[in-house]
Amino acid sequence: MSSLLLLNLFLAFAWCAAFGTFTLLSLLIGFVVGSAALWFTRPLYGDTGYFLHGGRMMRLCVFFVYELVVSSLRVVWDVLTPQVRSRPGILAVPIEAETDMEIMLLANLISLTPGTLSLDVSTDRKILYVHAMFIDDPATSVAEVKEGMERRLLEVMR
Repeated sequence: MSSLLLLNLFLAFAWCAAFGTFTLLSLLIGFVVGSAALWFTRPLYGDTGYFLHGGRMMRLCVFFVYELVVSSLRVVWDVLTPQVRSRPGILAVPIEAETDMEIMLLANLISLTPGTLSLDVSTDRKILYVHAMFIDDPATSVAEVKEGMERRLLEVMR
């Protein structure tokens, strides 16, 4: 774990202690304030990827929440309307994720998104099989997984 991350966590807990409220919101505010303080003092730490890495993590989180909302609405719309728009199928997604952690996180992020479910990984760990509820064009669906979830996850992990 990065020493700047540990320092940022310490600043977040110090924020909570200073205000006497140890809630998740208070901890989050303390973390943001601590990040800002560390960002302003970044010349003291030399060249570090801590802030670049944090930005990538935020991009992944925002992307995932967006996908979560959009796919939830799409599934709800399909369930509540009389016309069936779903075109389910299984996709073979070639993946660039190599480590167990990268593959596990990718599979779980896909499974947490409504309308998709990670089924299996090939024995050579190069293909992730995904069941999707809405497949209009298989090539487009594979590209959406690779260019969306996988690319952003690998930016954070590497």
